[in-house]
Amino acid sequence: MVYSLLNTEKSGVEKIDIDFCYERRDEVIEYVTRKYGQDRVAQIITFGTMAARAAVRDVGRVLDVDYDKTDKIAKSIPGGTIAEALEESDELKEMYQQDDEVQEVLDYSARLEGLPRHASTHAAGVVITKEELTEYTPLYQNGGEVTTQYAMDDLENLGLLKMDFLGLRNLTVIDKTLDLIADTQQVDLGVNEIEFQDEEVFELLSSGHTLGVFQLESDGIRRLITKLQPEELEDVIALLALYRPGPLGSGMVDDYIARRHGEQEIEYPHPDLKEILEPTYGVILYQEQIMQLVQEIAGYSLGQADILRRAIGN
Repeated sequence: MVYSLLNTEKSGVEKIDIDFCYERRDEVIEYVTRKYGQDRVAQIITFGTMAARAAVRDVGRVLDVDYDKTDKIAKSIPGGTIAEALEESDELKEMYQQDDEVQEVLDYSARLEGLPRHASTHAAGVVITKEELTEYTPLYQNGGEVTTQYAMDDLENLGLLKMDFLGLRNLTVIDKTLDLIADTQQVDLGVNEIEFQDEEVFELLSSGHTLGVFQLESDGIRRLITKLQPEELEDVIALLALYRPGPLGSGMVDDYIARRHGEQEIEYPHPDLKEILEPTYGVILYQEQIMQLVQEIAGYSLGQADILRRAIGN
């Protein structure tokens, strides 16, 4: 992240994501506001948009269409846009063709869907400006909070620094767990003192009993972790990288696990890439590996490699 911010070959400013205890996130925002000034720090607005069904219900109410009829139209939309629904749903298509009132509701709704319906505050986004906020963006009074009137993408296009202060419940759980240990066991255990190579921890992880463990809770990743059988922290890191739509759909997850357990021969796309890919058994697993590969094979600078990494990630 630090390098990405200093990459002079890349246009635009990176956002910065930081996780905090869920219960103390507001304290961080208050601190940043005090440090940089109330006129230079604000949370970011986000707009809820009209989905197809919501648009139909609003239009039906405005046009004074019978509630039951409006409800039937809305429930006939299986998902997606109204145009897609008219293609997919024979019932909706028939209603549209035979009833002028239904046609009017759907025609107006199709023009409205996707438009902003209401404003709220972004769950994590905070913008910090060099000059007063009003030099860059109009502001909006949202209940007791002041937010920007420009949404996240517009602020980024202006070149403003966006921070994501994420409130993570798992950090709160860890904090409370340490407090409970101190209270009940009289052991003052600091997070930085916890061993990363406890065999019993990895045995428990390998069993798939990972409910309550950050990013290891879903049914899919619990099945995958029992196949992988992690023995060290690096295996857990690899697991999180593997459990994504791309790797899962490409078959590389099976290759990685088979190679890790010695059931498949490790192969490298090119001999010069062995040093880069050896830790992941010849599988290109991390974005950083892609940066190293194009540096080695294509002679990219680190800055150019970072731009390629970003393009692939998008």
